[in-house]
Amino acid sequence: MPEIRRKYDAEFRSGAVTIVRETGRPIVEVARDLGIGAGTLGNWVKKDRLARGEESERTRVDPAY
Repeated sequence: MPEIRRKYDAEFRSGAVTIVRETGRPIVEVARDLGIGAGTLGNWVKKDRLARGEESERTRVDPAY
């Protein structure tokens, strides 16, 4: 069965990120209340933090190298 992907408009994404940022509630809780995946909301929050300069983009370092 093919995967069904939902699209969220910019206003919805922005509103969801604002809820997390202003209330301090966990991403998992906010995502559950909005009916979206926690990973999806987590990506939006991370992107917002990067845009605001609150978090630096880190690269994964493989200890085998």
